[in-house]
Amino acid sequence: MARRRERLASFVLLPAVLAAIGILAYFTFRTTLQVERLRQQSVLEATLGLADEKADRLDKYIVEQDNVIFAIADPLRLAELPERWLPTARRETPTVRAVLVLDEAHTVLAFASRAGGALGEEEAFRRLLVQRMCGDMELAKQGPDELRHLHRAYRGQSYLVSYWQRLVPGDVTVADARPRRYLVVAWHDIGRIVKDTMATLFSEAPTPSRVNVVDEDGRIVFGPPLRSGTFTVAVRFPTTLYGWRVQVSPSASDELTARVQNRAMLELVMVVLSCAVIVLGVATILLAAERERRMSVLKSEFVANVSHELKTPLALVRMFGEMLQSGRVTSEAKRQEYLDIIVGESERLSALIENVLDFARVERGRQAYEFADGSVGDAVSKAANVYRYRAEREGVALTVEVEPGLPNARIDERAIQLAVINLIDNALKYAGGTDVITVRVRRENGAIVVRVVDRGPGVPPEDRERIFERFVRGTTARTSGSTPPVRGSGIGLALVKHIAESHGGRAWVDSAVESAVDDADEQARGRGAVQGTGASFAMSIPAGSERVPAARVDGRGPRDIVEP
Repeated sequence: MARRRERLASFVLLPAVLAAIGILAYFTFRTTLQVERLRQQSVLEATLGLADEKADRLDKYIVEQDNVIFAIADPLRLAELPERWLPTARRETPTVRAVLVLDEAHTVLAFASRAGGALGEEEAFRRLLVQRMCGDMELAKQGPDELRHLHRAYRGQSYLVSYWQRLVPGDVTVADARPRRYLVVAWHDIGRIVKDTMATLFSEAPTPSRVNVVDEDGRIVFGPPLRSGTFTVAVRFPTTLYGWRVQVSPSASDELTARVQNRAMLELVMVVLSCAVIVLGVATILLAAERERRMSVLKSEFVANVSHELKTPLALVRMFGEMLQSGRVTSEAKRQEYLDIIVGESERLSALIENVLDFARVERGRQAYEFADGSVGDAVSKAANVYRYRAEREGVALTVEVEPGLPNARIDERAIQLAVINLIDNALKYAGGTDVITVRVRRENGAIVVRVVDRGPGVPPEDRERIFERFVRGTTARTSGSTPPVRGSGIGLALVKHIAESHGGRAWVDSAVESAVDDADEQARGRGAVQGTGASFAMSIPAGSERVPAARVDGRGPRDIVEP
């Protein structure tokens, strides 16, 4: 029931919490961005409105002067043009420098200038107007009395002119009575517009903004330099100085931009962290699900392997028992052989059942050890004697080497025997081709180390860490090659690890080449008697009541071993 609740919390509540966090983060970020966008949009709209207002004011100011010129420049009274305009020019048309009237052939019929006379710049302008400007004007598309402007740079100088086409009815007393078309041109002084008009119009009311005007090449014509930022806007003048742009930036644009960037960065970090939490949560769920799936597969394999392990000795015991019961075995040697097989298989069956029961107690957390001062060497020797007959029957020499003078240790003798039996059984099962299994008991780095060394194919480095986990079996045990895979429960080494750690030590495995070997083994390798690298399974037990120092030699020695 408790496991079902845990699974419910893992697979239902955790995804729900992660989903809620994701939804909350999404809507928080979205709402914050919307509020920030609205705030930016309001600032931009206000700045844009200010820029449009300033551009429109200048346009209207120039157009108002053009309307005055339009009323004065009457093609029927060309001789009166200077007299009608010049007296009020400074007051009513302060930016207009000269007024010209041309006929359809672009011949100047009338010319009035505030500078007086028609020499110098005025004469140069007249030639420029006739030779180039008239060709750039859209006269064919212009309707009668329609006001238009030409703003263009000629010979590196910017010019602004206003122009109309006025129709005058023809004289009905002559043969050619067609209406006559006249071109009225007002030449605006751009220098005066920049120095006087812009300075007056753009600085009338103090505003929390900065304004400048740039030409078509981006050069500043009027005003201070502005930093181009998020809140800086630029608009073109609608009809007059359409080649130029007026730029407006709030006075606190740098602060606003920095605030927006900081806020955006903060929100981005929050969203990234939220996404990271969500991804980690999903990964945790997937890993948990995959772990549960693997554990389920391993448990199923464990049940199948244990069933097979139980079935084989039971079948042998029953078969040879029935043969003895039937009385068909007449030879005493055969009878003794069958009895030995029954005893051996019974011992194997008992060891397997003992392993399963101990493992079940460990899984339930009810495994208890009865520690007492005892000899590790004696416990190892007794465990080796249990498997000696089976080893000899399989053609394997089982030798035990106990270092003399070993101190006693606080051990559970039965548990130590069970661990050694599992290590020897593991060597007999998986060290195919080995002819010698050596069990050594020595003192190393202040601890008593029990090693079971074989001459089999060894354990791949990638399996050495996981091979002591429950239900996990090495790749050499699962792959078949030319022979069927070896059956096993996958709990023997897990029990060895648990027993070693319960005694304050640890269990590990390396190759026989890496472990300490004696000269006889080295000579045997030289003769080619050893197949593969072999495996050396070891477990350490603290000696006596000593605290074993944390030591490790090439990743194989005891580590963090303390008295239980």
